[in-house]
Amino acid sequence: MKSFIKHLIITLIIFSSIQNLYAASETDNLALIDKAGKQRMLSQKIAKAYFFYTQGIRPDKSSKQLSESIKEFNQNYNLLKRSIKDSNIQNMLLFVEMSKDELLPLSKATYNKDNGSIMLDYSETLLEASQDIVSRMVGKAKTKHDKLVNLSGRQRMLTQRIAKYYIAYQAGFKDHNTVTQLKNAMKEFEKAHAILAKEKTNTPAINKELNKIAKLWNVVNKFYTDVKRGGLPVIVLSTTDKMMTSMNRVTSLYVDLLSKKSS
Repeated sequence: MKSFIKHLIITLIIFSSIQNLYAASETDNLALIDKAGKQRMLSQKIAKAYFFYTQGIRPDKSSKQLSESIKEFNQNYNLLKRSIKDSNIQNMLLFVEMSKDELLPLSKATYNKDNGSIMLDYSETLLEASQDIVSRMVGKAKTKHDKLVNLSGRQRMLTQRIAKYYIAYQAGFKDHNTVTQLKNAMKEFEKAHAILAKEKTNTPAINKELNKIAKLWNVVNKFYTDVKRGGLPVIVLSTTDKMMTSMNRVTSLYVDLLSKKSS
């Protein structure tokens, strides 16, 4: 009998250890997806801040955003490179490294249309690469938790993408593609927000932030649509940053909530 009890206790300890290990793994994975998702946002924020700064719009704020965004992108890159073992993701990270290393000298160069065009190209390249990394991470996990963190995290990126294309248009990129990309980003943001607002696992804190974003969006989205008229860059800068801050809170709340559900 004593032997049976001893084996039972050992079995329970092992089972508990496996459960704790799985919970820790799930939590770490959600946190990594959050970091990888931030890279998407930062790819757009860097370019947005670059255009605002070089156009002389809130140069104090935009200069600080530019330097801090580049620093955070590099820090996140180093964390992802250390933490992810998947060979395909590692190869993509090598590509990201080559691209990001071109950003620093470009961000400090005197503005002209050619440099602006290169900055737009790099922001698109880094976004595509970062999206591929997130998609691979979510695809490997295939859980609702990861998909929610991915979706809410992508909203952060879209706020910065909207502002990027708005200010790029004012900086001289007055072509059909600029307007189309801005409007597509707005449509994606609205669609994803509707999905998140209906999510049944939302806490009151999450719903509070989502409601705050909805109210602000209903007031200011027309300003973004009216990009050809221009004249509202400071409003665009401040409102998109407010929405990004709220979506960052929402994403962190999802990570915390879903980590607890996994434990």
